Amino acid sequence: MYCVKCGVELGDSEKTCPLCGTTVFHPEMEPPKDDGPYPPEEHLHKEVSPSGALFVITVLTLLPIVICILCDWRINGRLVWSGYVAGALLVSYTVIVLPLWFRRGNPVIFVPIDFAVLGLYLLYIDLASGGHWFLSFAFPVVGAAGLLITAMVALLRYLPGGHLFVFGGAFILSGGLMVLVEFLLNLTFGLHDALLWSIYPLAAGILLGLMLIVIGCCRPLRESLHKKFFL
Repeated sequence: MYCVKCGVELGDSEKTCPLCGTTVFHPEMEPPKDDGPYPPEEHLHKEVSPSGALFVITVLTLLPIVICILCDWRINGRLVWSGYVAGALLVSYTVIVLPLWFRRGNPVIFVPIDFAVLGLYLLYIDLASGGHWFLSFAFPVVGAAGLLITAMVALLRYLPGGHLFVFGGAFILSGGLMVLVEFLLNLTFGLHDALLWSIYPLAAGILLGLMLIVIGCCRPLRESLHKKFFL
């Protein structure tokens, strides 16, 4: 019998290695009654409380908001830049952390909430900067994007088996959304008199969307692609 650590030959009655002090283990010997070489199993599988972790994240989100507001008020006597920081942190918290508070959060509910909070943040930026672009640009763009993504999420959740048609329609409507964005940019900020760049994502969205719809309608093509690409 040899030491598992240093390789020194041991006698049958040895319980520890005389050279390095390592406990002797032999498969034919009865294991020692004292603590083994590894910690007890209950110490290895401690679950972290989700609510506790979310509470810590919430505090870490509110802390920089409060510090920024206090610093801004102390330096400038009013809120100059801290609103932008606080709004960005609140939008990030709403999108990332808020759904984690619910065990079975429904994305059909949280997606409109995310876009509503984003719209309020853009409204604040518009009012704080005096840009006068919210109603003519930000509101219709955020609203259209929110409706599109909410409809897509709802169809994916409640319409099993129609993913190809949903994504196909989403690609086509996303191309149309790009046209709306460029049109409102030109209307609000007077950039151009005609559509210049939005026709390219529109054409790409239409082609990709029609391709997915054709695949969804043609069962042999769909099964062939599934066998080759595991789609």
